[in-house]
Amino acid sequence: MAFKIYTKTGDKGLTSLIGGTRLPKHHIRIEAYGTVDELNSHIGLLRDVIENKPTAELLISIQDRLFTIGSHLAADPVKNKMELPPLAEEDILLLEKAIDQMDEIVPEMKSFVLPGGHVHVSYCHIARCVCRRAERAVLRLAENEKVEDIHFKYLNRLSDYLFMLSRWLTAEYKAQEIPWKPKK
Repeated sequence: MAFKIYTKTGDKGLTSLIGGTRLPKHHIRIEAYGTVDELNSHIGLLRDVIENKPTAELLISIQDRLFTIGSHLAADPVKNKMELPPLAEEDILLLEKAIDQMDEIVPEMKSFVLPGGHVHVSYCHIARCVCRRAERAVLRLAENEKVEDIHFKYLNRLSDYLFMLSRWLTAEYKAQEIPWKPKK
């Protein structure tokens, strides 16, 4: 018999962590890894439209790292016995290197910029905003439960990367970058 996607075990509003603990689906832990999963889907959309092969490959690596973060968040910190893949400082350094490379190319920023200019740039900005939301959810979880610092550090750096990617794509596509000029 084939594996069925539906189990009906969540029909009463509970879900299981790795390790067996059942939590309400609205629990901050579920919100945290659910938002990381949402971010991963936005990164997938971005990867689908990016034509630059090295960038697309980095986005695949980022998706892998997001699954790693999600697996840690989806595990009961006490009851889990499963060995989960690690996140390493090298993962953050990879993002920083990419940020620095793009920073050499894009024009100096003199003000905030309005998100948009090209649909691919807008995808970056949406992913960046979801990344910031995921970071906030993980930090909320860390106020009450153990979360490895590297997880929110990675999300923080990833949002920086996504912002720089939006600026780099703006330059690549020769799209208009509109500075924010507040009305007075």
